[in-house]
Parts: sequence; C-alpha cells; structure tokens
Amino acid sequence: MDTAALIAVIGVAFFFTYTNGFHDSANAIATSVSTRALTPRAALAMAAVMNLAGAFLGSGVAHTVSKGIIETPSGSQGMAILFAALVGAIAWNLTTWYFGLPSSSSHALFGGMVGAALAGGVEVIWSGVLDKIVIPMIVSPVVGLVGGFLVMLAILWIFRRANPHRAKRNFRVAQTASAAAMALAHGLQDAQKTMGIVVMALTISGHQSGNGIPVWVKISCATMLSLGTYAGGWRIMRTLGRKIIELDPPQGFAAEATSSAIMYITSFVFKAPISTTHVITAAIMGAGATKRIRAVRWGVAKNIVLGWFITMPAAAIVAALMYWFVHLFWG
Repeated sequence: MDTAALIAVIGVAFFFTYTNGFHDSANAIATSVSTRALTPRAALAMAAVMNLAGAFLGSGVAHTVSKGIIETPSGSQGMAILFAALVGAIAWNLTTWYFGLPSSSSHALFGGMVGAALAGGVEVIWSGVLDKIVIPMIVSPVVGLVGGFLVMLAILWIFRRANPHRAKRNFRVAQTASAAAMALAHGLQDAQKTMGIVVMALTISGHQSGNGIPVWVKISCATMLSLGTYAGGWRIMRTLGRKIIELDPPQGFAAEATSSAIMYITSFVFKAPISTTHVITAAIMGAGATKRIRAVRWGVAKNIVLGWFITMPAAAIVAALMYWFVHLFWG
C-alpha cells in the first residue's frame, strides 16, 4: 500500500504541475500576445522552454514548501494528507481556469496543504505560513502595482521625444526578452513548489532522507510544467491581456520587466514562494494606470483580487473533505 500510495501522490503531483502550467502560462505571455509582439504559438513554445530552464536555477523555494509550511506527516496518514492537498489545489485550478479567473496555483497548493493538515491533525507551522505565504501574498501585488506604475512612468519620460510608432515597434521586440524573463522566473518559482511536495512524499515513504532534490524529480516536474505551459490557458490569457486594460507594447514590457525582477529577488534572496499571477496582474494594473486611472477596468480587477483572497480557504476546504474521504482507504 505504501508504494501504491507513493505512486498515486507523485502522479497527482505531476498532474497538478501540468494544470499549473496551462493555468499560469498566461502570466508569462498574455501581454506579449495581446500587443502582438509574439504569435500565440511562438509565445507558448518560448514560455515552455524557459519554464523548463527556470526549474533548474535554484531549490530554495522547494525547501520552503517541503519544510516550512506543515510538519512532515508520517506513514499512510502523511500520504493521504499530500494526496488531499494536491486534489484541493487541482480542483481550484480547474475551477478558476474554467471561469477565466487568474488566481494563484501556488496559494491553491498552500491552502490545500493547510486544509489537509488540519483535517489530519498534523501541525501547521503558522509562523511559516505567515512569513512565507500571507505577508508575500499581500506585499508582492502592492510592489508589482507600484513598480509597474513607476517603470512605465520612467519609460514615458525616457522616450518622451521618440517617434511613437517606432518606439512601439522597438518595444514589441523588447517584449520578447521580457516575456522570456518572466517565463524563466515562473519556472524558477512554480516547478519548485511541486518538487517540494514530491520530496515530502519520498521522505514519508522512507525512500529519501534529507532535503536534497533528486535529479529525476527536477526533470519530471520541469517537464510537466513545460508541457502544461505549451497547452496554453486561453481563457485566462484573454482576461490578463485584454479585460483588465488594452495594453500597448511599452506597457506590456513594463509589466513583464517589473514582475520578473520581483520574482527573481523573492526566489534567490528571500526563498519565498510567491504567486506569479498576483505579481503580473498587479504590474499590468500599475503600468496601465499611467495612461489614465480609468483606463484600468477596476471592476474586473476587483473580481480578480476577491478571487485571490478566497483561493486558500476554498482549496483548504476541498482538501479537508478529500482527506476525510481518502483516509477511509489509507487510514
């Protein structure tokens, strides 16, 4: 049963990573596609490759996920908790994808972990949840909003005497680089989150000791994220690229450059698992607000932000219910 449970958990973890890929592919390329800097298929192919590469750039986020959110459970109970946590996250990903709502796959996973742990009587490391999840969840969109606004203001000032048509054409080219940087940052962040779950499963089953991430785990998680990214999340792409604001190439570049910088700093310096969705959405709002405040469709933005706040509780509830169901068979 332990081997079967391990295989089930790893399989569901890989499926979660795949849903993470197509759910969050819009984060990296929606602005580039909406401004016609890249064709949709070319953008997806580029994002898939950069996601794959980004997964190998670090391991700090994976260690935070595997050690800093819940105490490592044991035995069949531990497997049931991880399985339920992943199912809760997948359910929320698919629901928000269906409605085209750019919510956080990361916070769906964290909510699933907390909900399943509470249902299973495993201790939640609340200080870790506060420091590594809740505070970054609040701070990172604010930084993205302000950063996107300031970067776009700087662009407007620097290129104030440039020919508008030529400047837009040049920024379309620049967006290729900024979209690639964003996709690389997404791989750096999101592939590691699933790596942390798989490491926990291997530790619980006795197949691994220590915090090291096996090479096969890195390759598998990176590949599944990349495949999911190439599948594309068109519903969410329309929301990010068109429904919040009609972006032009300079605004798209500002949003992507701001977001990718924030992702690299939080990954390498703070080792905090933050949401690429929150950061890029806020940066789009900030960059768009430089045109005029009313240019941003704040009604759409409000619905997105509300979705952010209910993501963790919703995933936690589904995960808790799933744990009680799974525990009947694995308990």
